[in-house]
Amino acid sequence: MNYRIAIGVDVGGSHITSAAVNINKLTIVEGSTFSVKVDNKATKDAILENWSSAINKTLDSISLNSNVDIACAMPGPFHYKTGLALFVGNNQKYESLYNVSIPDELGKYIKGTNLDFRFINDATAFGVGVASMGKAKNYSKVVAITLGTGFGSAFIKDGEPQVISHDVPKGGFMWDKPYKDGLGDDYFSTRWCIKRYKDITGVETTGVKQIANANNDNSRKVFVEFGSNMAEFMLPFLKNYQPDLIILGGNVSKASELFLPAFKNKIKDAGMRVDFEISDVLEEAAIIGSAKLYNSHFWEQVQNTIY
Repeated sequence: MNYRIAIGVDVGGSHITSAAVNINKLTIVEGSTFSVKVDNKATKDAILENWSSAINKTLDSISLNSNVDIACAMPGPFHYKTGLALFVGNNQKYESLYNVSIPDELGKYIKGTNLDFRFINDATAFGVGVASMGKAKNYSKVVAITLGTGFGSAFIKDGEPQVISHDVPKGGFMWDKPYKDGLGDDYFSTRWCIKRYKDITGVETTGVKQIANANNDNSRKVFVEFGSNMAEFMLPFLKNYQPDLIILGGNVSKASELFLPAFKNKIKDAGMRVDFEISDVLEEAAIIGSAKLYNSHFWEQVQNTIY
């Protein structure tokens, strides 16, 4: 292998995906992508063993067992500079990892020597990835939004995440900002859609796809509220940043035709002129965006802004 390899890892709420990335070309090495289901309420050891299972399969696929660079796209709350998990209070997701050093503990399960870990917020990794390889590549100022188990955001300028700039929220994060009776994460995620549909109809559902497939007045009401609320919440941040493009990804974005019109209309009614895209890549973008931490120029630009 005559090109540099880093292992990109996308840690989700229900599964983990790992792949080898050609750092020179920012492309995934064919046959190196593996996903493993994870119970995020399991014990520390069970979670880390599952995470390592995917990573080890990737390592086996490329016969790499020394000088292993592993870049992880992680949901928050997380201390990205040190790799310390801070998941307590995040709806119990991965709570058994609270105050656990991921490099120290996950490293025990990884096949290989001379392990090096770097970490980045999962939504930031998605934003970096789509700005490097996808529809956002031709835009200067991009806001990337992930809608799924949680609500993620990233503010990207010329391919680099903006985390301490005066015109973005700290870290580029909106999930932890107050909205109505809670935080952004409480309103712009799968669980809000499930809860709101039950409030209106009394019907229990398993996810956004089931609500979308219901295709009735009540389901349409849920999605219109979702889009309208999201625009109301995001507008102060968008006005401050003035992006050229808003790009959405994640499982909830698959129902975008149901909530995007309300979202767009409210933003345009506020006088903003911005393009919108729905990304057809999420995990791939997050894997490439995280692995880019091992691009020396990119790392030089961002290492002092990761915290």
